[in-house]
Amino acid sequence: MSHPNADLITRFYTAFQNRDAEAMAACYAENVRFSDPVFTDLHGAEAGDMWRMLCSRAQDFSLTFDAVHADDHAGSARWVATYRFNATGRQVVNHIQARFVFRDGLIVEHRDHFDLWSWTRQALGAKGVLLGWLPPVQNAIRRQAARGLAQFRASR
Repeated sequence: MSHPNADLITRFYTAFQNRDAEAMAACYAENVRFSDPVFTDLHGAEAGDMWRMLCSRAQDFSLTFDAVHADDHAGSARWVATYRFNATGRQVVNHIQARFVFRDGLIVEHRDHFDLWSWTRQALGAKGVLLGWLPPVQNAIRRQAARGLAQFRASR
């Protein structure tokens, strides 16, 4: 028998496999905090909107997940997203380690960790190989992602 919070993680990633951002957002507490190497500090509705944006724009998308573990307070999972990066048309296979904090049966903190340089090498090709490890390039990726999320949120 799995822990209810492990079931919550499974529900979250199953919804992601189905590109059901509404079901993903329903797993989050109203005041959730999300971070990853690109979206470094999202709060509340911003996190759900990030998933809505990513699910709506995903091309050639698939997702697998495993190693789901959880107790009353914290949990983790590994997941792999495979998709075509819209800006360049290049395929990305992103390996991510997720950590969660739970309260009242919902996710209150979600932190994803992945190698941003590995992502830039796949998504950007030669430019990513040569320059993707540089902080100015990584910061530009973060700014572009933040602008995209702001535009998505404004259009809703």
